[in-house]
Amino acid sequence: MQFSPRFFTLACTLAALLCGATPAQAEKLTLMAGGTSKIVYLPLILASQLGYFKDEGLEFEILSQPAGVDTATELLAGAIQGAVGFYDHTIDLQSRGKDVEALMVFSKSAGLVELVSRKSAAGFNTMADAKGKTLGVTGLGSSTNFLTHYLAARAGLSPKEYSVLPVGSDDSFISALNQGGIDAGMIEEPVASRLLASGDAKVLVDMRSAAGTAAALGGPYAGPCFYAQRSWVNTHHDEAQKLVRAMVRSLAFIASHSAEEIAAKVPADFYGPGQGKALYISALKSSMPMFTKDGRMPDGTPAAVLKVLTLANSSIDPRHIDLSRTYTNEFVDRVQLGAK
Repeated sequence: MQFSPRFFTLACTLAALLCGATPAQAEKLTLMAGGTSKIVYLPLILASQLGYFKDEGLEFEILSQPAGVDTATELLAGAIQGAVGFYDHTIDLQSRGKDVEALMVFSKSAGLVELVSRKSAAGFNTMADAKGKTLGVTGLGSSTNFLTHYLAARAGLSPKEYSVLPVGSDDSFISALNQGGIDAGMIEEPVASRLLASGDAKVLVDMRSAAGTAAALGGPYAGPCFYAQRSWVNTHHDEAQKLVRAMVRSLAFIASHSAEEIAAKVPADFYGPGQGKALYISALKSSMPMFTKDGRMPDGTPAAVLKVLTLANSSIDPRHIDLSRTYTNEFVDRVQLGAK
């Protein structure tokens, strides 16, 4: 079965029957990620591909959008029940009066890399050199947008000294970089490896590992997570627990299998053209250490993420943010205890 890398739906209408429930008892859950082919969102895809959601008796579909901000918008509109995106969205949304919480954390790194195009590479060696340049992000209000502003500010640049352009992800990002629409841009794997392998880009800031993230951002960071509106979680505790349990199983699968074995489980069109599978496996090997083992929020990370967002977005006042409401370890801890 083939899936579109930009937008695909995995509808599992027989899942409830296979698990002994009736369709009338099963509420179809719609989940969305800001680009399902991105390696940072792998636990979501594996939970589907390996049948973990079906094992929980869940009827579901998975949708994809180019940027995490689109996912957050759909969540607030009630069009989806769960979002897979960066943890920083939970803080940003709370600053705007929206109550969402991360139920599990996929990655203890940002999983992102700032790339400079080959055409703009001369003299562009640090973020301070972004002055007068156009920087690509997946979307305005996206995590790539937040972190681009933070890195520029940390390098001493004001937002007026550079431009930010939303260019999406996957092939649209590659086209923007190669055709001169942007001088540099922030993106995830496997697109980063495709651009580096072709020689069309060089690394400016590497946040694909926990160490690289800490060096670039000045502390720990939680990247992709699974989050939902608190009101939905409170009224769908059982469904939320099943979703988390399935994706924690995905984390265990990642920790116990090789990159080659994992790559064999994802849709083939996630690889990209040409030698895409080999590049995907290579990118996956280097990315696997970023995933958490159990889905818990790393200690001290929420405060570190808030510090980044405060500098990146002056409209966020840390005095008005209750970090304890932006995440919970309740569901992952119940998985570790074997609770239903």
